Order: sequence, then structure tokens, then C-alpha cells
Amino acid sequence: MSSIYLPRTADAVAFAMSTYGIPLLVLATTGSAALTGAAFALEWIPRLAAFGWAGSIVDRRGALVVFHLASLGRALVLAAGAVLLYLYPSGAMASVTVMVLAAATGVLTEFSYIATETAGAAAGRRAGPQAHRVQAVLLGIDQTATLAGPALAGVLLLTGPPSMLAVVTVFSLLAAMLALRTPPSPVAPEGRPGAGLVTGWRTIRALPALGWLVAGLTLSNLSIGLLQAAGPVIVVQHFGQSTTAVGLVWSAAAAATLVAVTICRFALDRLGLWPVGVACSAIASLACLAAELAPDYLSYLVMVAVLMAADGGLAVVLRTLRSRLIPPEAFGSTLSATILVLLLPFPVAGVLTALTPPDALGHVITACAALQTLGLFCAFARLRTDPALRT
Repeated sequence: MSSIYLPRTADAVAFAMSTYGIPLLVLATTGSAALTGAAFALEWIPRLAAFGWAGSIVDRRGALVVFHLASLGRALVLAAGAVLLYLYPSGAMASVTVMVLAAATGVLTEFSYIATETAGAAAGRRAGPQAHRVQAVLLGIDQTATLAGPALAGVLLLTGPPSMLAVVTVFSLLAAMLALRTPPSPVAPEGRPGAGLVTGWRTIRALPALGWLVAGLTLSNLSIGLLQAAGPVIVVQHFGQSTTAVGLVWSAAAAATLVAVTICRFALDRLGLWPVGVACSAIASLACLAAELAPDYLSYLVMVAVLMAADGGLAVVLRTLRSRLIPPEAFGSTLSATILVLLLPFPVAGVLTALTPPDALGHVITACAALQTLGLFCAFARLRTDPALRT
């Protein structure tokens, strides 16, 4: 609890509050929708660019050192931003401050995330046959933070930007202090060159079970990304609901994922990885197909929640398999490579949404759902006899 779960909780809350709160902060400070979108991009583009670098440094220096320094650095950046916004609440200085905050926190958060995932995988390896229990708890922590963090950031923003940033600073400092309790993770030998994403990609290719599962989940993420990108169009224009109803869909999805992760934790004890993975794949595929055919908003919300709950079960399977198969000395680099591959469908989904007329979005979602079904079927059919998923 004190060495893995508490540090992860503090970092996850800081992660969620900064990721979702800083774009709100930009809008409140500048009043510009264009700058708000640019801030969101400034958070994510550096994160994607930092994946290989972060994984390589974690492999070389260990999770404890990187987690502590990244969380401490984020706290210092946020504290400086709070002071500047207190002194310059509007104008050019405020605009520059919030944009720099978006980019800096994005990079530092990526480093802390890779470090905490590496520490969680090390804890899973120490747990042996109970590794899935550790991964289920970690995923539950992430989902709870995703559910509570944005709401907390929004409420605190009503009291002023410096107040919101001060609270995120406190969580970052708490994460930095608790990081010192994190058990050391294995590091790469001194003579071994750190190749970042190259090392991670080679490791994935050398582990067919991991490669097949990542490929299947990548195709699944294309459907999920499309539902996220097209969600406002579907909910507001097609079902005639408010923009608040869009957020309600994903809040319900996060709550459903928490329930699913708890159920999967006990199901994995009795059934193993492969049966649970197959069941979650079937449910996810059917829910995605049903979401496009939903006759009203409520049924659409339920289908999206079921889809994300099943995806949460698949995430537990992936996390457990990663902790079992990836060599400890190359875990950071391989984790970075897998996350990067899994995230690539999301910008693709955004492009598809932008290029598709609203009336044709349903057909694109159906095509992606069919591709998702095919990808997951092929992945788990290939893994049916793999010993890595039979225990």
C-alpha cells in the first residue's frame, strides 16, 4: 500500500487534474477556444514525443529516481505557474504562462507515468500468480482518478486559477515524497546502450503473445477513439442532448470500468487470462456494434459504458501479460513502445471524424467495429494455445 498504491494514487490524481484541468484553465484565463485546443495539443504532442526517451531513462536509472524527479519537477513548474497567474491574472503573460504549463506538465507527467507503470510491473512480478490482482488495483486507481480529477479541477477553478494549481502542486509534492518509498526497479547493465523505442520494438517482436495482443487492442482503440472523437456530434446533433450529456457518457463509462475491473480481478483467479480476455473481447465488439445502432441517448450511454468496461478488462489482461513477459531491464522501453502503438489510433480517429460528414459517421463506426471484432478474434485465436495466457 505505502510503496506502490499510495504513490500511484497521488500521481494519478495530479495526472488527471493537470490533463483535464489545464485546458479549462487556458479557457478561463484567455477566453479563447483556439488556445484551449492548442493547449490540449501541447499537452499530448510532447508526451508522444517523450515516450522513447522516458522509457530509456527509466531502464537506465530506475523507476524510483525518475518518478521522484518527474513529480518534483512538475510540482515546481505548477508552483511557479500559480505565482505568475496570481501576479498576472490576465494579459499576454498569463497566456504565455498557461501554454508553457501545458507543454511542461505534459512531458513531466509522461515520465512519472512510465516510472509508476514500471514500478507496478515489478510489484506484479513479485506477486507471482497474483499479478493480475496488483494490475487490477492499479487500473482501478487510474479510473478513480480519471473520474474524480477533472471534477475536482473544475470546482477548484471556480475559486481561481492559482488555487487549482496549488492543489495540483500539493498532489505532485505528495507523489514525489511517496516515490521515495517505491522499491527499486531493475536497471539495464552499464555497458548496454539505451535505444529507447528501438529496444522496445525489438522486445515486442521477440514476444509473439504480447505482439498479437497489442495488435488486437490497437484495432480496438480505433473504434474507441472514434466514439470519443465523434461523441459530441452523436450526442448533441443526433440525439439532441446538451454538451453536459457528453461528459456524462464518459463518467458513466469510468464508473462501469471500475466495476468491471473488480469483477475481472476475481474472474482471473478462477478462469485465467485467455477466457477472461475472450469474454471481454466479445462484449466489447458487440457493444461497439450496438452503440452505432442505439435508438436513443440512454441506450447509447449504456452501450458505451459496456464497451469501456470490457476494454478495462482487456487492459487488466494486457497489464498482467506485460508484467509476466517483458524482461525487467527493458521494461521501460517496451512499455513506451506498446503505449505509443496503442495511442496511435486516437489521432487517426480524430482525422476520420473531421473528414467524415456527420450523416456518414454511423457507417464509419460500423466499419471500425467490424475491424475491431476481426482484430480481437485473430489475436485471441492466435493466443489460444500460448502458455503465457493459460495461467
